[in-house]
Amino acid sequence: METRTNTFPDLVVVAHEKGKESTPESGLNRRVLAYNDKLFLAEHEMVKGWVGTVHEHPHDQIVYVVHGHIRVTCQGNTFDARTGDTFVVRGGVQHGASAIEDSRVVDVFTPCREDYIR
Repeated sequence: METRTNTFPDLVVVAHEKGKESTPESGLNRRVLAYNDKLFLAEHEMVKGWVGTVHEHPHDQIVYVVHGHIRVTCQGNTFDARTGDTFVVRGGVQHGASAIEDSRVVDVFTPCREDYIR
């Protein structure tokens, strides 16, 4: 099967292995996948014990836990998310996560996370 990344006026196709990889924090690997001006998709892999920085951004975010177990804190509330779980965080809301187990999540943001593609 051919590996490619193609951009068309109304369609973007990104092969997984062609996604731009980075390590924004120790224990966190990011792969930027398909996006346009309105939507953005990234995959994050976290090693057990990783504790992310509490942060906020103007983008709405939906998270799907592909595998693993993460702990999320949002506005003083803490909950666990495991394989198959999803949650949504509105833009401007402080939140953070940590990895209880090695984990992989898929994050969708709107609008596009231009800061992730620079």
